Amino acid sequence: MFGTDRNQLRLMYKNAWEKHLQQQVLTPLESQIAEVIQQHPEYHDFIKQLHKDFLPEAGETNPFLHMGLHLGLREQITTDRPTGIAKIYRKLLKSIGSQHDTEHAMIDCLGEAMWSSQVNNQAPDEARYVRCLKKLTRK
Repeated sequence: MFGTDRNQLRLMYKNAWEKHLQQQVLTPLESQIAEVIQQHPEYHDFIKQLHKDFLPEAGETNPFLHMGLHLGLREQITTDRPTGIAKIYRKLLKSIGSQHDTEHAMIDCLGEAMWSSQVNNQAPDEARYVRCLKKLTRK
């Protein structure tokens, strides 16, 4: 979605947020980014920390990764890829009630799929990812 340059990605978040705060016209992607940032007030101070490393071993959550997972998940739902994710989302949304909370539930599965893919140096296992998501609908 954004490429692999960490600084360029983070700058995109910062610029979208600044444009939002200044009430400037945003592109559709910038609007999505600003909406996700707005839903995470705990990350507002981090938007300016473009070069900071967020270390999980130090108990830190990477706000850019977290918000990127929201954006990636939204893209998956919009395109229904993997197939069936839009239906799972609608079902979860109906039971959870909040778009943001529904995304957070689903992000756990997405994060796990991405982590496993990275650790195993292979493409994400879509079937496993969808199974994880379907389990959420049974709770």
